[in-house]
Amino acid sequence: MLNLHALRLFLKAAELGSVTQAAQELNISQPAVTSQIKKLEKELGLQLLSPLGRGVRLTEVGARLASEAGRLFSLEGRIEAMLEEYRQGQEGTLRIAATYLPANFLLPRPIADFKRAHPTVDVALKTTGSNHIFDLLLRYEADIAFIGGGNRREHADLEGTPWLEDEMWFVVHQEHKLADKSVSLAELAEEPFALRESGSFSREQLFSLFRLRGLPPPRVGLEINGFSELIRVVSDGYGLAFLSALEAREAVERGSLRRIRVEDVRLTNSISLYTRKEPLPAIAARFLEIFSSEVGLAPADFLD
Repeated sequence: MLNLHALRLFLKAAELGSVTQAAQELNISQPAVTSQIKKLEKELGLQLLSPLGRGVRLTEVGARLASEAGRLFSLEGRIEAMLEEYRQGQEGTLRIAATYLPANFLLPRPIADFKRAHPTVDVALKTTGSNHIFDLLLRYEADIAFIGGGNRREHADLEGTPWLEDEMWFVVHQEHKLADKSVSLAELAEEPFALRESGSFSREQLFSLFRLRGLPPPRVGLEINGFSELIRVVSDGYGLAFLSALEAREAVERGSLRRIRVEDVRLTNSISLYTRKEPLPAIAARFLEIFSSEVGLAPADFLD
């Protein structure tokens, strides 16, 4: 096996044309450098340097070896730089998995800010269901995951931390008779709802609320499989919607939807961050720093 330490000493002597100068630059004794080069020549069975006045000159094979050694150590430097960039979070691929709500309403701006700050890092965002997200983390196909809808789950190899409690809102068209009013939940039982499909978090939460208050189930006047479609229908004048504040805030601020305050009701949609129980990749840690500054939260457990 080629002695890389001796090869490095030989290359320096070849570049400077002097074993003595190579020893001085490397802060090694001249006899030690000479000994290593002689040992390298013996191992290779080839003469690499020959005396030339007070210095040395390269033999034909020595010149060829010096050229190749220069390329080798240049490549070594590039490899070391590449690895350092990975350590510093400046290279590689950041893989994020998220359920619909965080993927659409929490992550786009932090991802854009992260890409502006780290243009050489690739980002892959996968929007999927919570059960699949856990599989992605365990198979190392995602580095971090954001899960909404209260789908907390324990796993021996995963760490989950609540990140955000997003309030649930009752909203109606701006000219609805209940717009901007405070009412009892019983009063809403008389109104038709436009709701997401069966099994959706908001629908299940609403039905559970009515059941716990001893009220008949909400009157479902319209069922829609899609957030944007639901917002448009209610904005155009039909029914009540029960939505995450993240989903409804833009339409409320724009004025096309109005809130209804329901007495003694405050429901939330929990959004949690999941990672594997191991040190985060540097690029994932850097992304969380940016994300936390966007939403005003910074779980120290994940940013150490």
